[in-house]
Amino acid sequence: MLILLPPSEGKAVPRRGASLDLTALSAPGLTPARTAVLEALVALCRGDHATAAATLGVPATQPELVDLNARLATAPTARADAIYTGVLYDALGAASLSTSAKRRAATRVAVTSSLFGVVRFGDRIPSYRLSGDAVLPGLGGVAAHWRAHLGPAVEELLGGGLLVDLRSTTYTAFWRPPAALASRTATVRVLQETDGRRSVVSHFNKATKGRIVRALLEHGAAPRTPVALATALRDLGWHVELGEPGAKGTQLDVVVTEV
Repeated sequence: MLILLPPSEGKAVPRRGASLDLTALSAPGLTPARTAVLEALVALCRGDHATAAATLGVPATQPELVDLNARLATAPTARADAIYTGVLYDALGAASLSTSAKRRAATRVAVTSSLFGVVRFGDRIPSYRLSGDAVLPGLGGVAAHWRAHLGPAVEELLGGGLLVDLRSTTYTAFWRPPAALASRTATVRVLQETDGRRSVVSHFNKATKGRIVRALLEHGAAPRTPVALATALRDLGWHVELGEPGAKGTQLDVVVTEV
């Protein structure tokens, strides 16, 4: 099983640690593609500050994010599961997982990244600011860049298991599972039900996905089909509605009334 997560916009900034070694990251076949993004981002942020901020959508109140990118090649790194923060990652709580769950996370979880394409929790990366819809001078659209390179790496990480695709819309554009993987691809949509009416609410969506990942890792469930995943989640206490299989996989609706 491979659980594929979106990154977080907010990231922790390590104060100490070794500098980035692209060749040490998971999926080393992506090193040239990662180098291209890194060099384009650093060059942008070492140039005109205002241009870089506008290109990256950096708020005027956070000019330090441009400087952060300018220093990426020498900045301290930390494990990816300590870099990514926010609602989903807080609910997942990687640092407080049991020892066995941490071992499972090391091989069953990956994060889509605008800068690195995809990383494992144990990969050491610096903090950075780069959105999935960014367009970098000399490189072009980040999503288009990764569409041209990411597929073989993700499929190698997946192997013969089930893909649990929890990415947000921006990051699904980086790589879409081919039809050949549809029978073992599951996506999860979280719906909040209030007074009999259902809606998609960002906070519920992110928090519930984080809790789902944590529960799967702690329980040790390793479903191999979308149907088996739905069964595992029901056994863990969620209300799950299974959609019809399609060319893009099978959607699971998880219905919640509170986080």
